[in-house]
Amino acid sequence: MSSLQKSILKSKLPPTGLNCGGVPSRALQRKRDYDPILWSPYFDHSEDVEVGENTFHVYSVGTEGPTLVLLHGGGYSGLTWAEFTKCIVTMVVCRVMAIDLRGHGDSHTTNEEDLSADTLALDVAGIIESVSDDQTPIILVGHSMGGAVAVKAAPLITNLAGVVVIDVVEGTAMDALTSMQSFLRSRPSSFNSISQAIEWCVRSGQIRNAQSAKVSVPGQIKNIKTGKLATHDIESLSSDPNHENEVEDVIHREDIIQEEETSNMPPPPHSNKSEKKNYAWRIDLAKTEQHWSGWFKGLSAAFLNIPSPKMLLLAGVDRLDRELTVGQMQGKFQMQVLPACGHAVHEDVPDKVAEAVATFMVRHKFAEPASEFTRTFPAC
Repeated sequence: MSSLQKSILKSKLPPTGLNCGGVPSRALQRKRDYDPILWSPYFDHSEDVEVGENTFHVYSVGTEGPTLVLLHGGGYSGLTWAEFTKCIVTMVVCRVMAIDLRGHGDSHTTNEEDLSADTLALDVAGIIESVSDDQTPIILVGHSMGGAVAVKAAPLITNLAGVVVIDVVEGTAMDALTSMQSFLRSRPSSFNSISQAIEWCVRSGQIRNAQSAKVSVPGQIKNIKTGKLATHDIESLSSDPNHENEVEDVIHREDIIQEEETSNMPPPPHSNKSEKKNYAWRIDLAKTEQHWSGWFKGLSAAFLNIPSPKMLLLAGVDRLDRELTVGQMQGKFQMQVLPACGHAVHEDVPDKVAEAVATFMVRHKFAEPASEFTRTFPAC
């Protein structure tokens, strides 16, 4: 194509950065990419389970096969498993139950601050006892803090079939605790909208899969005015005629802190700009510091001592500590490393995690395959 032809074609295009209506295309792109999604395309039920004086929120799907009990990490909610659930139910015949743990999501307890590993494990055992019979095999699947809770809860489950722990290793976790407060200070404390919170989580690298973030992040933030979880606002936003026409402030690159930048990061500077903040984090993780070491101390030995079949999924082999390295070489558990993802492995690559878990379940004859899927080759 000649330079003259290129010039003619270019002259017929709208100015760069604008759409035909004159609105910055970046703003429209942001609205299109980061609008929140309801839980309903992923789960059949969203309901409360009463355990004593406490109310735990549970998302579930399926009526046959073993039950996968999914336990999220600190600060997340049961919705973090949405994309994983969508994948796993197409691979094996199973039921899925994703729990909002104490102090998280839509669960409400008499003591929201008691996030000790023992209390969380007792909560999980109580929920399972309330909704499941003794005949249904239970596979505990936990990410990060949820992985530690799964290991702690395993001895309390009489019909336990297996345990899957995702990206949490005692040695690495204990080392990371020293920089955790710096990381938490690096996060914005509030957001103008649900979409802005989703954008921040994606662009900061906390969740690298935008589709997953759109359903997951609303379970992590609450409406400052009503105190309710942001998930309750999604339907009203979609029915608001003014919502589609809103153009919010774009989050610029300098406001984004990548994962690798969070160590030794000073607190973000205070902004004098007057902004209306509508959403804040559901849980203040900085105030849970007293429980951090209790989540992970002794985790490796406890994991290795679980008599049921177990699997460890990691985002990188460098996360393996000495005790687990020895155990892996002795064949005490199955290990799978999933590259090209961050700490939220099950959100970043839900299909790969689902394939690994489905292979684990079929290999140990916990479940029947529902379809042909790519069988992952275990590292052990």
